[in-house]
Amino acid sequence: MEDVTNSKTFSDVKKIVASAHRNTSAADKIKFYDSWASNYDQDVGILEYRAPQLAAQSLVRLFPEERSNVQVLDVACGTGLVAAQLNKYGFGIIHGIDGSKTMLEQAKEKGLYQDLKQCMMGNDPLPVVTASYNAVIIVGGLSEGQVPCSVIPELCRVTKPGGYICMTTRTNTSNITYWRQLQGMLKQLEQQGLWEQVDVQQVNEWEKAVSEEESTGSPYISGIIYLYKKCTLRQSQQT
Repeated sequence: MEDVTNSKTFSDVKKIVASAHRNTSAADKIKFYDSWASNYDQDVGILEYRAPQLAAQSLVRLFPEERSNVQVLDVACGTGLVAAQLNKYGFGIIHGIDGSKTMLEQAKEKGLYQDLKQCMMGNDPLPVVTASYNAVIIVGGLSEGQVPCSVIPELCRVTKPGGYICMTTRTNTSNITYWRQLQGMLKQLEQQGLWEQVDVQQVNEWEKAVSEEESTGSPYISGIIYLYKKCTLRQSQQT
């Protein structure tokens, strides 16, 4: 018999996701995610949120051989959806950072992270030693009302020279201003010789649209995946 208490409709989830996309204070945002943590996985499943799987697959292509020793930092890790995908593809060393203590508790329960830290991303430096990881990934955090673009240099800082940074964002109407700011920041670090672009993947069916203005011609909104490689010291000096 179906458990009615746990059944949600897409209409229910639309209201929650619309709230998540609002530009509120950092403290209010943390409270929101703390309250959402226990239902987050179920709700984004209803939303048909594909970013964790697609981003993980992008890293798989960059590390085609043995992945068990690849050190990955999952920034804005939430409940651990990205780690679940990475683990499925054989990545064995995954650390996570998020602003929500309750989200981190959910992530810990999955047993996929060797280390989890709380941090107000974009406001504070990442609590990580410089050049620590073979790959850094941030999925879902880079968008209007979420993690500010000021976190981008930190993602590069904590990556090892020659390592990779995978970033995603929405390209729908409500996120256009943020997306442009993000593109500017990505280009700025490239011009400084800190990293080079490896790939850009545009995705038409990112997740279900939660408003009529976003669903013009399709029930889904679009998104994009950026892949960058951190330059070595020699490459930086040659730029």
